[in-house]
Amino acid sequence: MTATNPVRDRRIVTTRPLMAPERLRRELPLTADCEQVVVRSRDVVSGILDADDDRLLVIVGPCSVHDPAAAVDYARRLAKVATEMADELFVVMRVYFEKPRTTLGWKGLINDPDLDGGFHVDEGLHTARSLLLDIVGAGLPVACEFLDPIIPQYLSDAVTWGAIGARTVESQIHRQLVSGLSMPVGIKNSTSGSIQVAVDAIRAASNGQVFIGITDDGRPAILTTTGNPDCHVVLRGSTTGPNFDADSVAGTLELLSAAGLPRRLVVDASHGNSAKDHARQLDVIRDLAIRVAHGEPGVVGVMLESFLVAGRQELIPGRRSDLAYGQSVTDACLGWDDTVDALHILTSAVSKRRSGA
Repeated sequence: MTATNPVRDRRIVTTRPLMAPERLRRELPLTADCEQVVVRSRDVVSGILDADDDRLLVIVGPCSVHDPAAAVDYARRLAKVATEMADELFVVMRVYFEKPRTTLGWKGLINDPDLDGGFHVDEGLHTARSLLLDIVGAGLPVACEFLDPIIPQYLSDAVTWGAIGARTVESQIHRQLVSGLSMPVGIKNSTSGSIQVAVDAIRAASNGQVFIGITDDGRPAILTTTGNPDCHVVLRGSTTGPNFDADSVAGTLELLSAAGLPRRLVVDASHGNSAKDHARQLDVIRDLAIRVAHGEPGVVGVMLESFLVAGRQELIPGRRSDLAYGQSVTDACLGWDDTVDALHILTSAVSKRRSGA
């Protein structure tokens, strides 16, 4: 539909209707088995956050999914490894569909599923939900970052763990959104390194909020929430350097205590903590593993950016067929073999912590 109103639409070129959330969920329903996976896995993550479960939460997967077939391939491999390490680790697959951008670039599978600037969002929502159902159907819980505040209505029933990124941590809209989400949510420190803004976001999201959203049938509505008790900080480093070290962890726990919040956090081994060098994620994991083994308090989980093939490749619009299979088109990722090594290192750390070695 072409936008023509000279007052409202001076800079809007076109408008297109979007399907209601209820319609997509009806077309691609969450089965009873998938529902059990989601409910059970959310309970497990909550138990880890509350220290009722001494396993380590590990959120691992591609920076952003661009190829559903490669993502399913990765998920099948990860599900097997997750089962083998289930006594020490609780593995959740990172399945991110929205890519926040500082300036310009590909915004993710939902926004541009054909990777060609066509912006077929309806198709992107179908593709994203179908992929989530495939992965959850294989018994593997999933994690998503929530960027657009409307998207959760289409996908969140299939998601075990949610994230609010460093670029949106100060957004009131996202804090309100988190207050009503049904899963645990990790909130990252800002790109400049401020941890206090993440703590402030958790305080806001932990309390009930009233804000404007949409209903299942796509109508605007006033939403009232109870607040989300399962929020936690994610330390992801910053433009000024890493913050996964013991002093940074201890300082974050003190900020949480001062705000009257639970002392728990997840460390993101990528981004600023690895200086955006995907291979250095292993260095972060080795350092953390030593500290976990010695019983360092507060660190309940780890994040990794990982895919089938190490590194990244450039996305050239209209040349999707030229892309290498299983390699990221956004941030560089660990390859599969290094990923398995990292998981083994973390498994060993949890075992040593239990034994008091």
